Amino acid sequence: MYSRGYGLETTALSSTLFNKGLTCGACFEIKCKLADSRWCFPKAGSIKVTATNLCPANPARPTNNGGWCNPPRTHFDLSYPMFTRLAKAVGGIIPVQFRRVPCVKVGGIRFVMNGNPWFNLVLVYNVAGAGNVVNMQMKGSKTNWFTMRQNWGQNWELKQKLKGQSISFRVTLGNGKVIIANNVAPANWNFQQTFESDSNF
Repeated sequence: MYSRGYGLETTALSSTLFNKGLTCGACFEIKCKLADSRWCFPKAGSIKVTATNLCPANPARPTNNGGWCNPPRTHFDLSYPMFTRLAKAVGGIIPVQFRRVPCVKVGGIRFVMNGNPWFNLVLVYNVAGAGNVVNMQMKGSKTNWFTMRQNWGQNWELKQKLKGQSISFRVTLGNGKVIIANNVAPANWNFQQTFESDSNF
């Protein structure tokens, strides 16, 4: 994630927030609850992070003692640099206030083409606005639109042979907004290549 432009401003989410990967890519503003924790820095203000991963549940531990990411708890597993902007590292777990905020990104939506000639696995990232993609469609220059299936997080799969065709994507966010990236990949595209749309949310 660091190399894809997210830097250290990332968080993993408990399953309650992660929503089976459909919240992946969303952005949050987080504050430490100063009145509820002696570890909060009084002048820390807030941080903004992008959700990039799942914090797995630990059913063997109670939610208030090691099972911090167990449902129904809402929990953010922050990178160390982001946590220590809010509170002392020794605090470990701190109470927070949070809210969804629009994601601000530089450049267009990016699509990483993975898979093989019969199986397309596309990672979509650098998505502005609501940030979280909830539906993806893929189209070759010689085909109609195909609805993709979420594989994991923001990796979307399609079992169609589209090699040798220019590729378009229709991206739908959690707030219902849609962008069509027409012919974002040329007909001579290859797997492991990344392509960027001209527009973003």
